[in-house]
Amino acid sequence: MITRAHSASPARFRRGRLAAVAVLAATALALTGCSSTAGTSTNDAESAGGAFPVSLKNTFGTTVIQSAPKRVSTISWTNQDAAIALGDIPVSMSKATYGDDNGDGVLPWTAAALKKADAKTPQLNDETDGIPYEKIADSTPDVILGAYSGLTKQEYSTLSKIAPTVSYPKAAWGTPWRVTTLTDGEALGKKAQAQKLIADTEKTISTEIAKYPQIKGKTVMYIWVDPKDLSTITYYTPSDARVKFLGDLGLKNAPSIEKLAAGSSQFFGTISSEKADTLDADIAVLYVDDAGSYDLIKKDPLLSQIPAVKRGSVVVLDDTTEIMASSAPSVLSIPWVLPTYVPQLAKAADKVG
Repeated sequence: MITRAHSASPARFRRGRLAAVAVLAATALALTGCSSTAGTSTNDAESAGGAFPVSLKNTFGTTVIQSAPKRVSTISWTNQDAAIALGDIPVSMSKATYGDDNGDGVLPWTAAALKKADAKTPQLNDETDGIPYEKIADSTPDVILGAYSGLTKQEYSTLSKIAPTVSYPKAAWGTPWRVTTLTDGEALGKKAQAQKLIADTEKTISTEIAKYPQIKGKTVMYIWVDPKDLSTITYYTPSDARVKFLGDLGLKNAPSIEKLAAGSSQFFGTISSEKADTLDADIAVLYVDDAGSYDLIKKDPLLSQIPAVKRGSVVVLDDTTEIMASSAPSVLSIPWVLPTYVPQLAKAADKVG
């Protein structure tokens, strides 16, 4: 899976690709003999409200889902939230290895939704060292949702041997929460329900940001600096989901970031700290490993020249759960994070002249 950063460097949580994918040939043949605890689904030809087969285009081709899924598996982040919010409890989903507030492998907003649905925790698959194909196959899914992911062509092909696999439509790790919700929803035959869910979430966002009009129109950048190496600044590009979410909150991309990211299909880039003073965002969203990291930045002769740092218009994120919620937004994480995230942005906006 293409590397995705949610904390620290873009190398953190690197997913090694499994070399022995040939095992899937045998696994795929054995699927009908596998058994596991079934997830809960409201899907049938009538309640799904969608006609099958469904065809969904993605980066690697077209995924065809012949009938309404009964057993849903999800990979990566946020896809499980879309499925659960739409009434389809996965038979298996990715284990949360970052941002997990209590060590149970499930993010708090996902856990709350499962509890509300009176559903048991699905089988959790640890993707830290790569996609656990055999574990996914053991859950006998009839669809695998990955509209928000960083799948490689090989990974997509291998998963597709298990069940029809939904991949990202354009850029790895760049699928906005609306598109994730709608794409996964269409795969489940629930396009109309997904559209309503999106509209409800947009209303929630509008209600929250209306409380803080000073945010609207301010420019912003989302960055990270390795406290062990202050010579480089990592910035997230406009194609990244966390940056797009800031746009939902009324902010605009900083011109310097637009320029740096021009022509790039990557979700992040780097710039020398010697050019820190060129990063012209009104507001900087900075995530750090601990609160002390920001003190290092403020004291550094180069990084302290970042305009937002000089004026103090920085949102410092050091809580891993909040970082996960804001960097991989979903229809479940957005209502959870808005009450804390938006006031911090407003406080930073107040410091912009």
